[in-house]
Amino acid sequence: MTLKPMSPVRSGFCLQRDVAGALCAFLLLLGVSSSTYAVDVKPPTAIFIIARGDLTDSDFTDSVVLVMNNLGPGPVGIILNRPTQFAVSDLFPDLKRLARLHDKVYFGGPVEFGAVWFLFRAAAPPEHAIQASDGVCLSANRELLLQLLGRDKPMDGLRIFIGHAGWAPGQLEAEIHRGDWMLERADSDAIFNGKSDHPWPASHVPSLRT
Repeated sequence: MTLKPMSPVRSGFCLQRDVAGALCAFLLLLGVSSSTYAVDVKPPTAIFIIARGDLTDSDFTDSVVLVMNNLGPGPVGIILNRPTQFAVSDLFPDLKRLARLHDKVYFGGPVEFGAVWFLFRAAAPPEHAIQASDGVCLSANRELLLQLLGRDKPMDGLRIFIGHAGWAPGQLEAEIHRGDWMLERADSDAIFNGKSDHPWPASHVPSLRT
């Protein structure tokens, strides 16, 4: 399965020696203006695709993916059920109040691995976010993420990901026709309340780069 980067967020970031520090560094560098999202935005439609049981691609084995059509020329997806070994608190190691959080950062997909995305509940997208599906918004903006993490219940209706999945025009349709994926209606409760039995393998931790 050949994945194409179809992200509205520009990123030249790579995971380096300290993954937690690198994730934090990316967020510090990331500043996405609302105009980034304003160009050629399509009406949002989203579905879940569920990998068939014998899919051999290790990045997508047993995966459930939220697929959106309004982020680029081809579909863009976020794998929902692959928690990593990294805690949310690792994103901001200097914020001691987050140390109590036990929630994990999730593996969103192999494209632009290192880019931090997050899905959150909202009736309408605030500045620096776009609508992903009904009642769910998507962003990669550091300040917005900090606002959400500053709430009394930081992870209520919030899930954080590194990387995403992407397909060239027509590619996902061909995979669905081949039987690689089953389709379901996107459901916000499944995004935020679902528990995963398929953690991201520790063996997939990126090689250290200098």
